[in-house]
Amino acid sequence: MRHGPGGYRSGIRALVAAAVAGCALASPALADSRQFPRPPQLEPDIQFWQRVYSQVTTQGGLLHDDRYLDVVYEDLSFPASLSPKERADLVDAERGKYERILRRLGGGPHEGLSPEEQRVLALFPPNVTNAALREAADRVRFQLGQADRFREGLVRSGAWERHVEETLRKEGLPAELSALPHVESSFNPRAYSKVGAAGLWQFMRSTGRRWLRVDNVVDERLDPYKSTIAAAQFLNANYSILGSWPLALTAYNHGAGGMRRAKELMGTDDIVTIVRNYQSRTFGFASRNFYVSFLAALEIDRNSERFFGRIERAPADSSHVVKLPYYVPAQTLEQLLGTDRELLHSLNLSLLDPVWNGQRYVPRGFELRVPGGADPNQLLVRLGGAERYTLQKRDASHKLRHGETLEKVATAYGLKPEELAAYNHLAAGDVRAGTVLKLPPLQPLGNATVVAAAPEPATPAPAAAAETAPEEVYVVRSGDALSEIAKRFGLTERALMAENALKNPDFLFEGQKLKVGKGTAVPRGAAAPPAVGIAAAAEAIAASGESHEAPAADESRPLVESARAKPQPVSREEAVAQGPGLVPGIESAASADPSDYSVSDDSVIVQGAETLGHYADWCNVSANRLRALNHMRPGATITLGKRVRLDLSHVSAATFEERRTRYHHQLQDEFFQRYQISGQERYRLRSGESLWTLTQKTSVPVWLLRQYNPETDFTNVRIGTEIVLPKIEPRGAAAPEAPPKPPRAPDASPGVGR
Repeated sequence: MRHGPGGYRSGIRALVAAAVAGCALASPALADSRQFPRPPQLEPDIQFWQRVYSQVTTQGGLLHDDRYLDVVYEDLSFPASLSPKERADLVDAERGKYERILRRLGGGPHEGLSPEEQRVLALFPPNVTNAALREAADRVRFQLGQADRFREGLVRSGAWERHVEETLRKEGLPAELSALPHVESSFNPRAYSKVGAAGLWQFMRSTGRRWLRVDNVVDERLDPYKSTIAAAQFLNANYSILGSWPLALTAYNHGAGGMRRAKELMGTDDIVTIVRNYQSRTFGFASRNFYVSFLAALEIDRNSERFFGRIERAPADSSHVVKLPYYVPAQTLEQLLGTDRELLHSLNLSLLDPVWNGQRYVPRGFELRVPGGADPNQLLVRLGGAERYTLQKRDASHKLRHGETLEKVATAYGLKPEELAAYNHLAAGDVRAGTVLKLPPLQPLGNATVVAAAPEPATPAPAAAAETAPEEVYVVRSGDALSEIAKRFGLTERALMAENALKNPDFLFEGQKLKVGKGTAVPRGAAAPPAVGIAAAAEAIAASGESHEAPAADESRPLVESARAKPQPVSREEAVAQGPGLVPGIESAASADPSDYSVSDDSVIVQGAETLGHYADWCNVSANRLRALNHMRPGATITLGKRVRLDLSHVSAATFEERRTRYHHQLQDEFFQRYQISGQERYRLRSGESLWTLTQKTSVPVWLLRQYNPETDFTNVRIGTEIVLPKIEPRGAAAPEAPPKPPRAPDASPGVGR
């Protein structure tokens, strides 16, 4: 069943006029016009999203012009019997029909038109040109309805809205921001996007790690409480950089760096000018519509009865928090609490599959949420006599790599070398690269006991047939994650990204071909050789804050993501049939990094932790060539915030940007595996202080300081200069160690390098 829009455009113009005229009477539904302006020029866009959110369900959608949202060609309704593929085929067929009509209208005189062609032409102004109609043929877009999801989100929001509002108040942020999860996830803390964004606030993994723990055991993006605190800090940082809420909200999708570039290039912070006129290959439909969709969601949220009738929101969550003093099996917690696993899981969504299937314990220090009727103190008392551990559960075996010794492995796992050798019936001299060492199970504390007798010598089992032959190319399948593919072929995720020129580790699609070298593939589901050696295990000890214990295999670098946590490659049919938020497959909370990594007029602005050597490598030229191009003397340094000319005769600007962005992604990813941001403060430089001494005292690297102070001239800071100083804290309880070094030698002083 399909419905034509008829006089929709004229109708929406009437709605616009009524909305503008009645603005003063709309009471609490509207946002504070000083902080969240609602320009009349954007009213058709807001009305479009109100229609999507409150009138059209996921059993249909709108075919429309992706630039002029008051041009709606058709309201599609999907019969319940249609499969995802049939839905996609229907959308494609209808889109193609309107593309042909528009090209026909744009090809000549508007005479002898069919009724359908006349209807489409009437959607445009009377003076529309043929060229404009031909251009419109390339802008026909389908938007899946969201009304049923939005209504469900209104119900769900009751569980956490009190916490969201309180968190915003503590951060000094406008209460209107509490409507943002409607746009991001329909208030579903279990939501995953197809590019790996997760949770109530749809953080990407790289962005979430700045404030949250994200590994293959705990993913706090799925914790509605902790992710809300992180989102408030992220929004606060965006606002401090951009100075207006329309831009700060758009930056939630497009990144603060992208919005700062838009502001500079357009010469204004006017949201209408930027939305209508800013051109960038990354500023697409979702970014252009993020602010208007937020305003639409806010009005519906504040006037839900007007749009949906009476809504009974879920009661506020009444769970309590218990901070666990030990590592505890999930099954033990179920028994002690007398509750079923599904309830415990629903309260602790951040605990991933390895915890629930017994591969890992609930981590020590984890803030476990228990049902409102449970007594947290009683649980702690019961833990005193139950199965608990001082170490995280380890894998059953460890395969030695080149350079590893039995002593190093034993130390890394909290064992004595002779104990490990005896458990494997080996002499120290028998251990060499490729040896698979069995690891003894951990002994629990308390009354529960586990017998750890040495195993009988085992007859080697025949090797399982590799699911994929050791080829040079791997074809991505449904359920794959980049980190898992890398581990199966004995590679690091970074190496696999570099080999395939991938910008984003979270985006894979079904059928994608990846170069994997000639390593031996590991059977799917089998234990793969670690992609890093004992050196990384030692880093994990420091990173987890437990230097006196064996490394928690899950609490360092996320070598393998849980199946629940990894992005799922999808087909076009599934993309049409699914997807909360603006448009399936578009990143949310895409980047907390506001630095400008773009090339403009064959030159770049120097960012933190960059050297002339970096630029030479990324350009495939010598450093001397760049010195000559920039009239630099031998030994002269580049300065943070200054512009440097490039020689792009061997690479394209896009390739340079890709290499540069990948470098910073790796640098920052390594840093945020050790540290997280807990807030920010205003700080004035005192006598005897410089940016260099400040970075040494606070462990805040210069690139992070630069990100929080994009308008500050770092070449001319003086006593009394006020800066925004991010507060960082190590992940875990250990004292801060030195921050990780960049992949190349760091600059000798903030923002300066040879």
